[in-house]
Amino acid sequence: MINNTLARRYAKALVQIGSEDGLIDRFRDELTEIDHVFSANPGLKAAFANPAYTAEQKKGIMTDLIARVKISELVGNFLMLLVDKNRVAFLDQIVHTYQTLADEQSGVIRPVIKTAFALDESQVSAIRSALEKKTGKKVIPQVSIDQSLLGGVITQIGDTAFDSSVKTQLKRIQDILQKG
Repeated sequence: MINNTLARRYAKALVQIGSEDGLIDRFRDELTEIDHVFSANPGLKAAFANPAYTAEQKKGIMTDLIARVKISELVGNFLMLLVDKNRVAFLDQIVHTYQTLADEQSGVIRPVIKTAFALDESQVSAIRSALEKKTGKKVIPQVSIDQSLLGGVITQIGDTAFDSSVKTQLKRIQDILQKG
């Protein structure tokens, strides 16, 4: 709980800075790239958690990382602040929270669309248009194939799922028939 509150506080501050300068999407891309570097190199995250490294050594590591990834000065300063405050361990949570807050600020939703078969671009476009009309927000769908479905579509937007899969419809019919 404390980690989520902490991540939200840092992410919210960065979203506010990004929104003032119109850099929300750029910050998202840069943070995502840094997060991928940390995910791909577990030793890097361990180095920041290791008390054997001094604060100056950790700053040096982060400075090198910032230079290699070529990120903006503002995000670089943000990452150095995380080093100063010993919060690098929460980077993945901060990035995830930033992405959520940035989407809210930008009026974007990212629904997960599960289907039994691959959808062509016109089908994805039709779903996107319907969701944009229904929500009034920009929709960036993430389509995945779930072979356990017989047909139909399951659309997940945050905590809400719209299940129009054949599997669910057959289950409903079965329940109705069993109840008599």
